[in-house]
Amino acid sequence: MSSSRHFDVLIRGAQVLDGTGAPARRVDVAISGERIAALGDLNDARADAVIEAHGRYLAPGFIDVHTHDDTNVIRTPEMLPKLTQGVTTVVVGNCGISASPVRLRGSDVPDPMNLLGRREDFVYSSFADYAEAVDAAGPAVNVAALVGHTALRANLMDDFDRPATSDEIELMRLELEKALNDGAIGMSSGLAYKNARHAPLEEMHALVDEVGRHGALYTTHLRDEFEGLPEAMEEAFETARHGGAELVISHLKCAGVGNWGNAPLALERLEHAAGEQTCHCDCYPYTAGSSTLDLGQVTDEIDIFITWSEPHPDMARQTLDEIARHWGVSLMDAAKRLQPAGAVYHNMSEEDMRQVLAHPLAMVGSDGLPNDPHPHPRLWGTFPRVIAHYCRDEQLFELPEAVRKMTGLSARNFGLTDRGEIREGAFADLTLFDLTVLEDVATFSEPIAAARGIELVMVNGRIAYQDGVLTARTGRLLRRGASTVSR
Repeated sequence: MSSSRHFDVLIRGAQVLDGTGAPARRVDVAISGERIAALGDLNDARADAVIEAHGRYLAPGFIDVHTHDDTNVIRTPEMLPKLTQGVTTVVVGNCGISASPVRLRGSDVPDPMNLLGRREDFVYSSFADYAEAVDAAGPAVNVAALVGHTALRANLMDDFDRPATSDEIELMRLELEKALNDGAIGMSSGLAYKNARHAPLEEMHALVDEVGRHGALYTTHLRDEFEGLPEAMEEAFETARHGGAELVISHLKCAGVGNWGNAPLALERLEHAAGEQTCHCDCYPYTAGSSTLDLGQVTDEIDIFITWSEPHPDMARQTLDEIARHWGVSLMDAAKRLQPAGAVYHNMSEEDMRQVLAHPLAMVGSDGLPNDPHPHPRLWGTFPRVIAHYCRDEQLFELPEAVRKMTGLSARNFGLTDRGEIREGAFADLTLFDLTVLEDVATFSEPIAAARGIELVMVNGRIAYQDGVLTARTGRLLRRGASTVSR
């Protein structure tokens, strides 16, 4: 290869972390069109734009494998909560809830689908409609989409407190098959939520078998993340194995005070299953979760912070305990009065979370809720927190491993071809950061804050974010089996 070649963009003198877990090496990176064209000593090369990295780290763009950005990539296509973290691809449709294919039967949005937006946001009756809308919106990041099991149920069932009938299961399977043919990367379930917890193995097998036939992915918010965690993990393994589908356990955690200290046992189960089938998990670097206010999680053993309440918006941004004392009622009565509402649950131990996060089978997913008026700080801070706090400061793992968890491992498990690595021929989804100043700024009290130290982000070969400014929106929907297509 001649070093006098002309490129579109040339990044000089970067410490390149290629996404495979290999040590950083100082090289130049050249981009032509949407892809990486050359790596090495390119001192004599020319380019339309030259970026001097001065030894700062260049990584593949981070892949957020667990998001609820389904409608936000269309309504707020700038996607600043993710772009400012160095994220270049988001996986939507997690926990059984997705924006498509959805045909709401009533005036209300079923819980927890209301995490994705209001009724007017659910206008995509087919996955093809959703895919078209994403591309028309031109989001700043790439989007890969799962189909939610709860969404499929909501299209057909008036009453969720029962198993689906054989006819309903067949209709769900046909709809899932169509979505997979149209580019969905798999199916997710949220079996802990009331609108899916009555789905038995028969129902899940029929759908996950369809996922397996397509060579697609099954992700699951387990039926129980508390004391029943071991049995719930076994159910997930068995369901995926039955269908021949690859499995990702969503936000693996040991929730509830009585469950703390069980991370080694959970990880042992994951390792054992991984010896027989393809399975991984994702994790976020915080000891609090966030979702809708679930009566089943109301307890005085942990702090429960209310982020929003539809009937009592003036009660938001207080703990459930404070609200109950103000009203002079029990925690449960206060929770019932607040519903529908959102909450942050401080229900995990630091040591358990660290063990899951550090495990080689664990990827990173923010699980952020962009429509929450007072979101969990993971929405804006997850990826810089992994690198700056847990890698640089706490030395929980080495930097190449931290980056692998957020790039190469994620791309491989979610079928994102030619992404997640820095190599010739890969898409130029890139993040340049200064490790010395990198910091997640978002906190529980002030959660909406962009990270420091992310200097430049490229999406599909174009600079999308530089020096704190959005410069382009060049993301697209990544369809299963077609993510290598250039434009």
